[in-house]
Amino acid sequence: MAKMRAVQVSHAKGPLEMVEREIPEPGAEEVRIKVEACGVCHSDSLVKEGLMPVAYPRIPGHEVVGRVDAVGAGVTRLAVGQRVGVGWHGGQCGHCDNCRRGDFFACQLGPIITGLTRDGGYAEYMTASEDGVALVPEDLSSVEAAPLMCAGVTTYNALRNSGARGGEVVAVLGLGGLGHLGVQFAAKMGFHTVGIARGKDKEALALQMGAKRYIDSQTENVAGELKKLGGAKVVLATVTNGDAMSATIGGLAPNGTLLILGAADPFQVSPVQLLSSKLSVKGWYSGTSIDSQDTMNFSSLTGVRSMNEEYPLDKVEEAYARMMGGKARFRVVLRIA
Repeated sequence: MAKMRAVQVSHAKGPLEMVEREIPEPGAEEVRIKVEACGVCHSDSLVKEGLMPVAYPRIPGHEVVGRVDAVGAGVTRLAVGQRVGVGWHGGQCGHCDNCRRGDFFACQLGPIITGLTRDGGYAEYMTASEDGVALVPEDLSSVEAAPLMCAGVTTYNALRNSGARGGEVVAVLGLGGLGHLGVQFAAKMGFHTVGIARGKDKEALALQMGAKRYIDSQTENVAGELKKLGGAKVVLATVTNGDAMSATIGGLAPNGTLLILGAADPFQVSPVQLLSSKLSVKGWYSGTSIDSQDTMNFSSLTGVRSMNEEYPLDKVEEAYARMMGGKARFRVVLRIA
């Protein structure tokens, strides 16, 4: 059998091991992908640290871009040679009540989670369910496209479903791996975009990305500054700090929403604030393959791009440590082919 290089985790809290594995064969309604790039996401720590149930050994990685290399029986939408991507949501049963309502993220039989419930993209080849695969525009490089499969689709899909309309104030809390994409998407969607982060050094970046206003949360009252703009219809919270999220709620406009993407520690919210202005606090799941496809098409059309650091597959430990240690300013991508 032909072999491939892959990086696997053999047990909870185990190391990232470079191993040689047999190249997998696609099953029914599956395709095999020759991986060209795979992003390193904070959620990959769920596999390495054993924070969710995992059948080990497991190959992490859910920001995958490559080309279809082989197709299994019953595949009708995809063909060998097509550029494709696979994100966190790798498919669903399609038959349970939640799937029948279109709530694929809540599949009652358990959605396929790339790199968690099945092997992901830290490898030269992987297989994926056809319904979990998105088409990738040719004008996006694989390194550019890979982070859009998770960080990109999460921010884009949240904003386009937020209820905000063109011209309304949308604030993006945090300008890191998610936030720098959120600011770009919000600006390109026609929102009055506000960037919020700690320190004046982030201001130039926020304005470069398309923000009309920057708020330094270390020196300015975030809620008060948002109120001066008429209040935010949406605050897109990409940080992992509960206090920073709480500080924005008073700056929401009537019927405004704090839309949470960051897995933060607990935070406080006043019921009086929610009641008096009909405010909402809502979480957002990333999206399915068609959402990822929409994200990449929008990025291709408007010029939204992820800012990335590249590493070869054999430097995966360095890449992972940089991302998880908070040393990466934005996104980290493994260039595999």
